[in-house]
Amino acid sequence: MSDAPHVVAVPGSLRETSHTRRGLRRALDGVREAGGTGELLDLREYDLPAFDADRGEAGDAGAFTRRIREADSVLLGTPMYHGSYSSPLKTAIDYCGFDEFEDETVGLLAVAGGGFPVTALEHLRSVCRALNAWVIPHQVAIPHAGEQFDGDEFVDEGLDHRTLTLGRRAVQYAEIEPDPGSFEGGQNVGAE
Repeated sequence: MSDAPHVVAVPGSLRETSHTRRGLRRALDGVREAGGTGELLDLREYDLPAFDADRGEAGDAGAFTRRIREADSVLLGTPMYHGSYSSPLKTAIDYCGFDEFEDETVGLLAVAGGGFPVTALEHLRSVCRALNAWVIPHQVAIPHAGEQFDGDEFVDEGLDHRTLTLGRRAVQYAEIEPDPGSFEGGQNVGAE
């Protein structure tokens, strides 16, 4: 049994040639460089129907939430859709709650076909704080994603470094003392 922090990365894109998935795989390289272990939780491999609070757990939700709970840190990645994060990622997070995210270290990565996906990152940060997660201050924004990769490699050295750093921070801060619960978390009755 290893004492190395275990990091799971969740790409919110279902595309076969996902830039989000590429970015998170590179962040997982940073996890391994920092001495942690990492794995990609590909949402294409989970049956996660639209969340229905009356049904609670459905499809593969139990298996998915268990993997999040067992992780020491979580990396969330998303393409920017209409100024926010993707619906597959929203659905996955909807099945989670305080059991999965409270006091969890979470890192964020977002990609955009156009300019910077800042609002997607802001929205994810707000959701994670409402679940009392500790969100890594360092985040990765990948603008003009179609131009940023040559195969699975970044063409921009600085962006590659930022992405590796996100993975390293997920290991570095996996056991950080959590912040007190947020005001948003105290008001978050929907997650109960």
